Amino acid sequence: MRGFTVCLIAVAIAGCGNKYSQFSEDIIDRKNHWVTPQPRQGELTEKEMEMARIAWRYFENNYQESTGLVNAVNNYPSVTWWDASSYLAGMVSAYELGIIDKAEFDRRLMRFVTTLNKLDLFRGELPNKAYNTQTAAKVDYGNQPGEIGYSALDLGRLMIWLYIIKQRYPEFATAIDSAVLRWNYCNIIDENGTMFGALLEPGKDVQYLQEGRLGYEEYAAKGFELWGFKTEQAALAEPYATINLFGYDIPYDTRDPRKLKAHSYVVTESYVLDGIELGWDHVSDRSPHDANYSHEWMADFALQIYRVQEERYKQTGIITARTEHQLDGAPYFVYDTIYTDGFAWNTISEVGEFLPQYSAVAIKGAMGMWVLWDTPYTNLLFDHVSTAYDKEKGFYEGIFENGTGLINTFTSNNNGITLEILLFKKQGKLLTYKDNPAPSLWEKALESPFGYEGQCLPRKKKPLVN
Repeated sequence: MRGFTVCLIAVAIAGCGNKYSQFSEDIIDRKNHWVTPQPRQGELTEKEMEMARIAWRYFENNYQESTGLVNAVNNYPSVTWWDASSYLAGMVSAYELGIIDKAEFDRRLMRFVTTLNKLDLFRGELPNKAYNTQTAAKVDYGNQPGEIGYSALDLGRLMIWLYIIKQRYPEFATAIDSAVLRWNYCNIIDENGTMFGALLEPGKDVQYLQEGRLGYEEYAAKGFELWGFKTEQAALAEPYATINLFGYDIPYDTRDPRKLKAHSYVVTESYVLDGIELGWDHVSDRSPHDANYSHEWMADFALQIYRVQEERYKQTGIITARTEHQLDGAPYFVYDTIYTDGFAWNTISEVGEFLPQYSAVAIKGAMGMWVLWDTPYTNLLFDHVSTAYDKEKGFYEGIFENGTGLINTFTSNNNGITLEILLFKKQGKLLTYKDNPAPSLWEKALESPFGYEGQCLPRKKKPLVN
């Protein structure tokens, strides 16, 4: 295997020597049991606030007043709903951190939700995978007019952030509910709780394909579950196995990419997002942020993802924070993985081409590990990436592992996630619950015996929020 190393925990620690003795107190207690490092919490430092302001600059530069949308990539007027969700995360964070005032927040959010209520949907079902940010017209990935299907993962993330916003700012609940009540959910979730995306290719009928792999699938499923949908199958960790890397059992999805037209990637992003947004809790867990994670296996898998990257650094000297990221040239996007397609530390394109020259320390991955696990290694990550920005454009996408410099591109996803990471440090778990005086428009629709029969809404007699 390409650079694949396996070692026992005892060997790895014993071989560290004095160089890595600083890590031992954070990792092992007196009985040689593993100790989980705790998240960072507290007010932002002056440097961290400056980082937040720089990340927000991206959204100032790429905002489209005509639609309220933001470009997914700097100066390129197209967006997916994953990237749009990162804009929502960045907007909430900018307001909560005092970077923008309530008037600007309201103006931006109202414009966004207005567009969401007017979108031309894919086949009248759900939002298309991509839209032109200047016109809100459906486009393909080349930003040419047309429709290409929808993504269950992207829409699951969008539903998480729409729900977070409803809870934090109930004055927007009716407008948000009106938007999602336009959608038809019949083909995106089946009776077993499996999520499906829609794929439309030239000259072919629409294909509805199971979507999501370990980490991302369960994260996106929580988005639908927050709104009352049953996602039992999508929420399961199975089918998965583990591969031992540097002494850690790393979980990976065992579904065959040759049959399902999708690779199984082990990366950092989905585990970080689940931690900072949902606190590694089940959505039924209404408790505030704490270290008692009710979604235990998700928290444990996330910890293994962190530990193996720290151990790779200790064994090889390569600073490691791996997740998918953009590039400033072809192929424009890579999955920078801990494990995929049978190989450790494998960087591949969407079609599976091996591209080790694009391995990088992703800013969002490094910052996510920094805020979720307070250790000397994540201090190192922070020092490595905290100045990887252009003050006028935002944070760069990452820093190449091979020493060839910065990834010279700027994205909504990276800057939005960076902002929500900093908000997490100040507030903890970003999903909050508030008692509302009356059921929302969505909740009334779920209780209604008529009116939405053809849209396959979940039926629920009790309100979602107590």
